[in-house]
Amino acid sequence: MRKKCTAVLLASGAGKRMGSSVAKQYMLLGDKPVIWYGLQAFTSSPVVDDIILTVGAGEIDYARRELVEKYGFSKVRRIVEGGVERYLSVCSALHPLREEEAFAENRKGYIFIHDGARPLVTEKIIEDTLRAAEQFGACCAAVPVKDTIKISDEEGFAARTPRRSSLYAVQTPQVFSAPLILEAYARLEAAEDGEIPTDDAMVAEKFSGVRVKLVEASYENLKITTPEDLALAAEILQKRGLYA
Repeated sequence: MRKKCTAVLLASGAGKRMGSSVAKQYMLLGDKPVIWYGLQAFTSSPVVDDIILTVGAGEIDYARRELVEKYGFSKVRRIVEGGVERYLSVCSALHPLREEEAFAENRKGYIFIHDGARPLVTEKIIEDTLRAAEQFGACCAAVPVKDTIKISDEEGFAARTPRRSSLYAVQTPQVFSAPLILEAYARLEAAEDGEIPTDDAMVAEKFSGVRVKLVEASYENLKITTPEDLALAAEILQKRGLYA
């Protein structure tokens, strides 16, 4: 029997760099909010069974009414409030998976963690990352960097130049064996202090010791951070015939 796959979609960020009072996940991309596209991708994916959506404080009722019910996202089983940091939002999403009997089977499968501000994820990326997680236990979507990267010293001078061929820009989804990532985040929550993790692969590496496989994805799988990103996403969706 195929193991269950759960997608965690993170939509609780403020998006201050967008220069808008509307959180970026609710800004319109075509005639749909940005988060709609990620929800649609994981809802339509045949390999995904359930979705847990994180939203900002006080937004649960709005998200249920204006996203889940309005668009019929039947795979969304929980909507939870996220935290002030990304990793806290992931922790909130993983709590029902860890604690509720209704998710007992999901705890034996695989968990996708995806940024709601990446609306251009494709079925190929979803399936490729799942296959890698099944083989290696942990993986993340990524693309080779195009630019030369400099490491600076404390005074802002170039200190060294790593080989570009070994550098990747990490994206989402990041996909893990459910027991592995649930245990890693439990250990993170129990830790008294330490470096704030910026992605889930970092949590898995630090608290489980797993090697995270990089799965080459697409430069089009961009994260919307600025108004320019929103315009580029619209162009890509138009090219795909998905922009209305």
